[in-house]
Amino acid sequence: MAIALDFGTSNTVVARWNATTQAPELLSLANLSQRGSQTPPLIPSLLYVEEATEPRLVAGQAVRDQGRDRPQDSRFFRSFKRGIGAEVTGFLPELDGVCPDFERVGQWFLDTVIAALEAGDREGADLVLTVPVDSFENYRLWLSQVAQQWPVERVRLIDEPTAAALGYGVSQQSPILVVDFGGGTLDLALVELAAPGRTQRSPLGFILKWGEQSFGGNSGQRPQLARVLAKAGRNLGGSDLDDWLTDYFAAQFKLAPSRVLTRLAERIKIQLSTSPEASEVYFDDETLQSVQLQLDRDQFQQILQERGFFQQLDELLESVLQQGRRQGINPEAIAAVLLVGGSTQIPAVQSWIANFFPAEKIQSDRPFEAVACGALQLAQGLEVRDFLYHSYGIRYWNHRSQRHDWHPLIPPGQAYPMAEPVELVLGASVAQQPSVELVLGELSQDRGTTEVFFDGDRLITRQIGPDRTAAKALNDSDTARTLAQLNPPGDPGVDRLRLLFWVDRDRFLRVTIEDLLTLETLVENQVVIQL
Repeated sequence: MAIALDFGTSNTVVARWNATTQAPELLSLANLSQRGSQTPPLIPSLLYVEEATEPRLVAGQAVRDQGRDRPQDSRFFRSFKRGIGAEVTGFLPELDGVCPDFERVGQWFLDTVIAALEAGDREGADLVLTVPVDSFENYRLWLSQVAQQWPVERVRLIDEPTAAALGYGVSQQSPILVVDFGGGTLDLALVELAAPGRTQRSPLGFILKWGEQSFGGNSGQRPQLARVLAKAGRNLGGSDLDDWLTDYFAAQFKLAPSRVLTRLAERIKIQLSTSPEASEVYFDDETLQSVQLQLDRDQFQQILQERGFFQQLDELLESVLQQGRRQGINPEAIAAVLLVGGSTQIPAVQSWIANFFPAEKIQSDRPFEAVACGALQLAQGLEVRDFLYHSYGIRYWNHRSQRHDWHPLIPPGQAYPMAEPVELVLGASVAQQPSVELVLGELSQDRGTTEVFFDGDRLITRQIGPDRTAAKALNDSDTARTLAQLNPPGDPGVDRLRLLFWVDRDRFLRVTIEDLLTLETLVENQVVIQL
């Protein structure tokens, strides 16, 4: 049985492949999923920790049903996906002698969802997980490590925009632009779909997967192909818009920003998707005064404009379109534009899209379920060819600036498996150097990166300007960064080692190290890190 799990900042969706109907269907999990005929069975990405040492947890809709979603309660967690894999500064609560970081909270939440699937007698299923385009590899590694503990036969990952293109069922149209705007991320991707047997351009590589490759079904058939032509993303989501509205109301009525105020701001934002104006009542339990919070769509659009929201949308769209042009794809050739994620229901976002594409090309009727349903295609005979979104480099000491800096090694957009290795020649940095130690890192894009921090009890993300180089070290530990021993020890002033780096089809960065002094191969095709 194939199951897909789309873990989102605000909501999580679980789908399975129905062998009888040969179509995907969303799963409703007891106590976790929302109930009602008006919306799909979404699982709110909420967690309440009753006990942290031997975890007793309440997750999803049950948190709301039991009234555990009180913003001021330190045992209540929301939007925790945004902090996973990021360096978060600020306060994290201590619960029962345990200080759970966002990775721990995220694992608790996903473990609860998987346990509910097991209870439904779905043990041993193939599982497909979706990931944002702009996620650092630390997030992918965390997700893969968590998944290895689950009782599933195979786990694979697929980018959310690629899955969305498949989930909308537009396999006969190509290329497709996917705008995926959820609670925590904004991803754009240009995807080309091809039916089995159709002539295809040269591949860009294979998507990350854990476990053996399998196309299921009839192995004699050639799988459908999804090729990612271009992609761009940013850690910008509906949660940021909630924070902007919170700051607006706090300034207007001289209120202190709080989770309660943010909750009301979120409700107003949601109301404005279906109504031209919205209001909520804020009650101050200290002063015993109430305030009527009101907003209309024009005011909301003005707030977005002042925050540079539409400028960021323009930059991401232009980045994707420019990548497409380099491959001979003009904007006019885009066959369909698919809107995915709850934040794409905001009228201002839909109006922005309409400025660039005709209405007949825009589809927005499957914002919540498209990603999970499309991800199932990966387990039903789909081959996805992809490329590395981030760049990677080696850390070194910059004597001029007296600080660590990064030497680029693998550029963004690199196809994998790599056809040719990247060569690097090194000398010893100190006298009688006994070993080769290298720290490899994932480098940010030139546009800058995202800082995650606490403002009071609110989790905030902020873009760091492109003048600050950011990187995530991937192997900075005593054992992982030592790649080879030198015998005899090395001395500065002479080339000593020749290193050949390459990325294999499963996104493992491998290295071969040759000693230029002894002419020996010290390391051959060794895995350094999984990208």
